[in-house]
Amino acid sequence: MIRLAIALWFALSSIALAFDPSEMLDDPALEARARGLDHAMRCVVCQSESVASSNAQWAIDARRVIREQIVAGLTDTQVEDFFVERYGEFVLMAPRAGGSNWLLWAAGPLMFLLAAGVGFGYLRGRATETATADPGLSAEESKRLAEILKD
Repeated sequence: MIRLAIALWFALSSIALAFDPSEMLDDPALEARARGLDHAMRCVVCQSESVASSNAQWAIDARRVIREQIVAGLTDTQVEDFFVERYGEFVLMAPRAGGSNWLLWAAGPLMFLLAAGVGFGYLRGRATETATADPGLSAEESKRLAEILKD
């Protein structure tokens, strides 16, 4: 329990340190959009954190650019396109389901269907498999068994 509390404290404190209050926009609606985009973008320096939770200089600059573009009147999609154009689809925390990424999105369900088909075929084949009848003991084997049991 204590370990969980310590881990939670470190996680929350690192997020709190990543965001500078001076970066905030005056309009709460615009700031909410900016924070949503901060969480939707990946820091290209850290590669495992969103822009919102990263302390890297690139993430700080990205948060500033996001806010500048929102104030300039760009939509969320246009801001995302701006970053994708410069850094590729990797900059998005959740890649788009179009273009060459369709295979990534389809791979999970396709593998599940393949595994289900193979499992169904195996079980069906096993159920219809004819059981080989045990022929029992031959006359000679029965005679030998009787001799052994007498001893």
